[in-house]
Amino acid sequence: MAEDDIEETGRLHPPGLLKRNARGKEHPFRLPPLNALRVFHTVVRHRSFRSAAEELLVSPQAVSQQIKILEDILAVELFDRKGRAIEPTEHAILLAHFVQSAFDELAEGVLRVTKSSHRKRINLNVSPYFATRYLLGRLARFRELLPDADIRLTTMVELPDFISDEVDVAIQWGYGNWKPYEATLLLRDLKIICCTPALARQIRSPGDLLGLPLLHPVLSDRLWPDVLHHLGVADEEAPGGIRFQDAATMRRATLEGLGVGLISTIDALEDLKLGKIVAPFGRNVMQDMPPEQVPGFHLVLPKTHRRLPAISAFCRWIEEEDWLALQDEPL
Repeated sequence: MAEDDIEETGRLHPPGLLKRNARGKEHPFRLPPLNALRVFHTVVRHRSFRSAAEELLVSPQAVSQQIKILEDILAVELFDRKGRAIEPTEHAILLAHFVQSAFDELAEGVLRVTKSSHRKRINLNVSPYFATRYLLGRLARFRELLPDADIRLTTMVELPDFISDEVDVAIQWGYGNWKPYEATLLLRDLKIICCTPALARQIRSPGDLLGLPLLHPVLSDRLWPDVLHHLGVADEEAPGGIRFQDAATMRRATLEGLGVGLISTIDALEDLKLGKIVAPFGRNVMQDMPPEQVPGFHLVLPKTHRRLPAISAFCRWIEEEDWLALQDEPL
């Protein structure tokens, strides 16, 4: 970015964005110069005019000038200057939130336009458990509907960053609270309390669970407390246990007798049938828990992604599939 470019004074005023003056007359609301917002965004990230200038390849004076332009336009002070140190004011922190969101949207739009030749591509990130237990066995059905779709499948336990990870659609385990993204429940992940026969001999009532190591999923601190509360166990702090990133590792830890695990239905039924583990409280502990306390697998994506035909087709297909039927199939 050349230093002359940072001198831009043109203002943006999107059509339809109006502001009413003191006499009640509407007139176009002019946004600050884009360069000033870009400089502001960089300064907030670095908390330094000098570091921002180095990133933008301009002088610190040019950065200071753009911040002054922005402060004059907004009629607020954006930074507290304490010698060479600067701290964003409350106004700056609020503005930075919206500027970050705007640049994220802009980056996504540019990315999609520059990849317009790959409009049949679907970058899909799926919870590893859902991928192996549910999706892979049925993905051929979608390919019959859209045979020229170019599906790029990755598996990640955590919700991806849709922009930096270049993900179009995610299937995520959790409770559905991933604002501002759109989330649609595909399947509740009902768990069965499982342990080895040796550990089961120490369990006579739900309260005995507090004396045993409990195996927790990393993605949820509330799953065991909710289950214990449902079983009538007093709200005490659960004993120390082990946390696992994925369902497969927790299943293995349960089989090895490391503690009492909450195992997904399909896995639990397989191991129960083989006699490797037991279910001391039966198989339907979570069936009548409040829906908001039961995690599940959700289709998650920014709403704007549905505008692309291939992604929209995939979303319609996956929402219409009967994923629960796989749990009901005989082993």
